Amino acid sequence: MEFRRLGRSGLNISEISYGNWLTHGSQVEEDQAHACVRAALDAGITTFDTADVYANTKAESVLGRALAGERRESLEIFTKVFWPTGPGGPNDKGLGRKHIIESANASLKRLQTDYVDLYQAHRFDRTVPLEETMLAFAELVRQGKALYIGVSEWNAEQITRGAALARELNVPFISNQPQYSMLWRVIESQVVPASEREGLSQIVFSPIAQGVLTGKYTPGGELPSGSRATDERGSKMISRWMRDDVLAKVQELKPLADEAGLTLSQLAVAWVLQNPNVASAITGASRPEQVHENVKAAGVKLEAELLEKIDAVLDGVAETDPRLTVTV
Repeated sequence: MEFRRLGRSGLNISEISYGNWLTHGSQVEEDQAHACVRAALDAGITTFDTADVYANTKAESVLGRALAGERRESLEIFTKVFWPTGPGGPNDKGLGRKHIIESANASLKRLQTDYVDLYQAHRFDRTVPLEETMLAFAELVRQGKALYIGVSEWNAEQITRGAALARELNVPFISNQPQYSMLWRVIESQVVPASEREGLSQIVFSPIAQGVLTGKYTPGGELPSGSRATDERGSKMISRWMRDDVLAKVQELKPLADEAGLTLSQLAVAWVLQNPNVASAITGASRPEQVHENVKAAGVKLEAELLEKIDAVLDGVAETDPRLTVTV
């Protein structure tokens, strides 16, 4: 496993991180979830990403139990706050001070830890003054409950505003967690330059585009049983790529993966790691074999000529519009 610094900080994280969105507490039984976490640890992954909203808090609990007994100092545990949790009361969502502080304390209990290495705003909250949000995060840092602060799917203007307040408050604001893959490049023109300027790295999710970049979906073909495209929640997220023109282009990437000595999924993960502003690619797994597959992308250097060929294949189907950065 290779490691990279996260933002303009002293925190090292594994190039491949393990995330449990859509798996722990929902799609995957707990013993299988523990087996996947064990496989990640054995492969040298030290960075684990979750969120309170995943499986309505159950994912954090599963991860906490899976990591119990591990040396805490050898791990980087990340979680997030924003989306509704609990019974849906008026303060069970958003980035107001009450919800942030209460959610952080609840997450720590579920994760069985005194602190998280990175606490992230899961989206930008337009209904709460940013000053209130950043002050709440600053308090958690000062209490030692969060070592660093990050965000997820903030656009360039939001990152810039947050970074200015973080400097005033002396809060280590070091990361953004966006969706990023060969097919979804909307962060490249604005979010990445703003992040570089403000000292943030990207921790990217969906580097395999919800499984589309494995090549298992073919134009006009039947959907593989048990795949993300057949899952009620996953199908909503994958639908933008389930077009024949996109799936045909993905099939054209197979010879390029062969040329690099990689599987298609390994090529996809390695591709996002070629961006110097990306510190880690979050990969999920429902089976330990998927963990072993993904970690082989760590440390891979793709030649410029190969990257150009990938761009040529995906020209016209890769999305680059920065306005598509998620906003709430």
